[in-house]
Amino acid sequence: MAKTEVILTHNIVGLGGESDQVRVAAGYARNYLFPQGFAVPLNGANKRRIEALKQRRGEREAHEFNTMSELAKGVSKLICVIKVKAGDDGKMFGSVTAGMIADELKHQFDITLDKRKIHLEHPIKALGEQEVELRLHTEVKGILKVRVESLTPVVTPVVEAAPAEVRTEKRGKRVEKIEAAGEKPKSVKAEKPAKAPKTEKKAKAE
Repeated sequence: MAKTEVILTHNIVGLGGESDQVRVAAGYARNYLFPQGFAVPLNGANKRRIEALKQRRGEREAHEFNTMSELAKGVSKLICVIKVKAGDDGKMFGSVTAGMIADELKHQFDITLDKRKIHLEHPIKALGEQEVELRLHTEVKGILKVRVESLTPVVTPVVEAAPAEVRTEKRGKRVEKIEAAGEKPKSVKAEKPAKAPKTEKKAKAE
């Protein structure tokens, strides 16, 4: 396949940025890069544009750096909630991918983010909250909190509290015995004080 050298005038992911000189398939350059204005043929006239392209590239990269730095600060305060199907035991059906997180960021916060910037070592397969790394720029990384919740709430059994033990104050033994027998306590009459003995009358005078 014939190759040709071109100068990129725009940033092309996986190929290069403005002012880069790259070799590509002739058909790719002729049918895509040149018609879209993403590149120009490498020749003497176009080489004079390289300095201007480098300056434009520097301005673009500085703008992207500032934008991604602000985005990293913003997303660090957010919690992206993703609802999934799960069984009664809390086990998920399926997993959460970077594409799902990107969709929810757009839906919940109106943030458009390429799913390739969301770094997951493995798809999320458990309910709960965890931190996901965002590779927003070659020099900027961020952290997004993702909370995975079940569409079906987990029902927890309700444990009834044991009835409180009622304690009564202790009373006198006599009263306790009477109450146990179901009888009312009889009132105890106070004993009358003993009468003082009468003094003997003095003997009459003889």
